[in-house]
Amino acid sequence: MKQLVFDSITKLDLLVWLLVLAFFCGSSLLFHGDIQLSFLGASGIIIEMMIIGLSIEIIIESIKHIKGVGTVTGFITNGPEALCLIVGLVAGDVLYAASTPLGSNFMNPILLIIAAIICRKILPTLKTKPVYTAITICSTATLAISFYIIDASFYLHWLIIAMLLTVPFFFLRPDEGEEESDAMYHKGARLWLMPAILLLLGSGYFLDPVVSFAAEHSKAPKGVIGFLVLATLTSWPEFKSCLALLSRNKPLAAILNITISNITNIWLAASGIGFYLLR
Repeated sequence: MKQLVFDSITKLDLLVWLLVLAFFCGSSLLFHGDIQLSFLGASGIIIEMMIIGLSIEIIIESIKHIKGVGTVTGFITNGPEALCLIVGLVAGDVLYAASTPLGSNFMNPILLIIAAIICRKILPTLKTKPVYTAITICSTATLAISFYIIDASFYLHWLIIAMLLTVPFFFLRPDEGEEESDAMYHKGARLWLMPAILLLLGSGYFLDPVVSFAAEHSKAPKGVIGFLVLATLTSWPEFKSCLALLSRNKPLAAILNITISNITNIWLAASGIGFYLLR
């Protein structure tokens, strides 16, 4: 387990952490914010990202021998978005609630490509089920952006169209086949599966308040935070999953992690809209 903790922290993690610190502290200096509290908020984000990365590594190490690991991780990594959806609905803000899962649909495929480049798996990834991947990603991204531009009176129509499109995508997903255990499989990791899932959900729940705290004291423009920071951080679990799966030579599992995540994001938004319409 100690080795797993060490391996989960890569040079990429260190680079992203430095960028997070530079973004919020630099913004604080530029816009006359509180640099000490900005540093504290940025440090909180880094801790969240480290916990998310470690949780993903343990989860994948625990379930990598089962069939459909890509689909399973696609659902699990959407736990933080589900919690944010619930928080938004409790607050009575359906737009915020639905936007939280929908926002990551744009960043997910970009991070998949970045992960493939980092793992030197770009060609195997692009050649693996390209038609299904392209259609599913484009459709779910289009559904996500359409939600932002329609009037509230069309929410029911959006919900119906979203379900009619995404349910077939889920059942038509490629079969990953049977997975075989290997000598590198850490049986002890299974004991850490549930704690890792709880850590992932908890870190996802607290990520938005921590980012909001850093944003408030750094005086960073909300538009920049939303586009550059939040879009990336909300997709961080999926990104770490893709890195872990591609490093294990599982391009189809990595692709399904993203496509199933996008599909689930649509379902989460649809459930939030359904709750809003029925209240």
